[in-house]
Amino acid sequence: MRGRKFVLTRQACIWGFLALLACLPSLALADQPLLQEGKRTVFQRVVSHPGATLYADPQGQISAGKPRTFTCYYVFARQNDMLRVGVSSTQAQGWLKASEATEWPQAITLTFTKQMGRHPVLFFRDHKSLEDVCAAESIKPLVEEYVALFATKNPRLPQNSPVIACEPFGKEGEVAEKDFYLLPVLKMDAQFKEGGTQLLQVACLDPGLPAMKNTAPERAQKAGPQSDGMTTGIVFVVDTTISMKAYIEQTKEIIRRIYDKLQHSTAKEKIALAVLGFRSNTNLRKNIDYNTRIVSDFAFVHERASLEKLLDQLDECKESTHDFNEDSLAGVKDAVDTLSWNRVDAKIILLVTDAGPLTDKTSRTAEAPQAEQAADMHFPHDKRNRQELASRREDIVEGMSPEGMADYLRMHGIFLTAIHVKSPKGKKNHAYAEKSYRELSRLSNNRSSYIPIEASTDAEGAAHFKNVGDIVADSFCKIAEKQLAGGGAVKPKVHDAPRNASPEDLARHFAEVSGYAMQLRFVGDKKATRAPQVVNAWIADADLVSLEEHPQDAPVPAVEPAVLLTKMQLSELRKQLKNIILTAEEAFLQDSENFNFYEQLISAAAQMSRDPTAFNSDPKANLAQKGVLLEVLDGLPYKSRILGLQQEDWTNMSTGEKNEFIKRLKQLVREYERYDRDNTHWESFGSPNANEWVYRVPLKMLP
Repeated sequence: MRGRKFVLTRQACIWGFLALLACLPSLALADQPLLQEGKRTVFQRVVSHPGATLYADPQGQISAGKPRTFTCYYVFARQNDMLRVGVSSTQAQGWLKASEATEWPQAITLTFTKQMGRHPVLFFRDHKSLEDVCAAESIKPLVEEYVALFATKNPRLPQNSPVIACEPFGKEGEVAEKDFYLLPVLKMDAQFKEGGTQLLQVACLDPGLPAMKNTAPERAQKAGPQSDGMTTGIVFVVDTTISMKAYIEQTKEIIRRIYDKLQHSTAKEKIALAVLGFRSNTNLRKNIDYNTRIVSDFAFVHERASLEKLLDQLDECKESTHDFNEDSLAGVKDAVDTLSWNRVDAKIILLVTDAGPLTDKTSRTAEAPQAEQAADMHFPHDKRNRQELASRREDIVEGMSPEGMADYLRMHGIFLTAIHVKSPKGKKNHAYAEKSYRELSRLSNNRSSYIPIEASTDAEGAAHFKNVGDIVADSFCKIAEKQLAGGGAVKPKVHDAPRNASPEDLARHFAEVSGYAMQLRFVGDKKATRAPQVVNAWIADADLVSLEEHPQDAPVPAVEPAVLLTKMQLSELRKQLKNIILTAEEAFLQDSENFNFYEQLISAAAQMSRDPTAFNSDPKANLAQKGVLLEVLDGLPYKSRILGLQQEDWTNMSTGEKNEFIKRLKQLVREYERYDRDNTHWESFGSPNANEWVYRVPLKMLP
């Protein structure tokens, strides 16, 4: 055995020595990665393709193993068609074939938005082909001609076709939820930006893994006997405070009418209803009974009797709550977290309220001792400062904003429509509530599923609400009936709902666009539809036909920017934001001018968008002080909110505005903690090391 060990070791040494000799010409260049063209501090990076091989030699003869799919590498040297690469900017690890990697000048990737009537994304062979379409006298015929080429599963494209691929659509549905594709941005052309779109050079990389990998346990057996077709769950999340009596009674009637209709429908077991009530803080008003309460979990037609019996519990509070705003966000979150969503495919929440959401959690009074202990750690020298900070501090791990809740709904594939009753007594609250609920109900097409109901009297408001509830339920009943009869999804119009549209028209519009999107998702998941495999192409980031037909409307985004982060990088970002927040609060209380909050924050944001690996190695780096911030920011195709903030914007903010700004950063920290616990969207690619798992964090949820 000893002799054999010696022989193997000697053989390994020989191979290692040969590999070293092969690399000697390039070692002198490997002190640091190559710089991007025109940059002094920003390095060249690539992302490995699925199935790529890392080699120990530049001839590609000695394998050094298979890298994890979508590994981001720095480029230390280029030799013929080989790249010397390393995951760290301080050490090269081996060689990759250039054909097995894609240049990635920043960490921004893209995801397809929900298809709510927009045209599917077309991948053009080269920049000129896309530019010609954008500059054409009439865009729609060209786009529709190209989309028609992909109407069959295995299209035969004409020779030298300007379009080489298309996002899945129609009978194929959208890309399956579990298909972890990467759509890195390589270059950008902003010549049509004023017209509403940017042209982007991208690669579309699909690892080729089963699209339904890492799925949750098998869905619980559906209540109904039918197994085909989409099952829809509709949840009424209802404000049950003293002013909502008429709407509570109308909710009960809507539910009974839906069941009556379903009783005689072929889709009777394809629609399930649930009900949840919410009020406010029970610590401040004990007699309001509860903060949130599940009245009934999902119930199909054959379970109707049990739900209707429970409806008796849905009643208005007999006492006023402590604030005009109510805890609608707690109601929505409990609906997401506690209802049996595994029984349904399409997921809908109808939020009904006449008040804005409580976002400054008054319940933090119960957490004051913990807040004061945290303050003691940072201000041992000044009791007044400890008390002041403790009174202002929110718990960093709990609570949620409308923006954060919208992202939480996105993570769970739930569509929310906010039905906001505008009664005369809440007039001063209307603007705040509308802004909050537009953010909460924001869809991926950049519109909001928000329905205002002008209610000069309870009777008038309740009548509109009755119609809205009936329209939504009827729309999904018709979708289910059509599916069972073998019909396909009907593409809705993509433009905005008409100005001054009635609540009924808005309900019909939102039901059409969300219903269409949910059908495409259902079909895509069922067929395990995958993203197209394209190594290099050009796309427009907005629906070109919509821009042409409705130039007065806001652009309809076709893709959304995100940043690919590992668990370790997300953890470091979370820690760094916490440190920045705590230090900033201490500086504000002490009127310190030695802490440049703006520079710290924008440096962190820039590094995460450009190069998360570099941030991970030095999370406290201040790029502004190093004089390289503008270089890092230059050329980024998209920027987070913070990156769009100027130094003078921050300087001119009032103390209250700065506090609101910091409050949002705390909310982002909470979101990162939720991402960390989100088992559905992390992709391991087989790696047992959780720190290497990757997640596409929406750019809007980064600082």
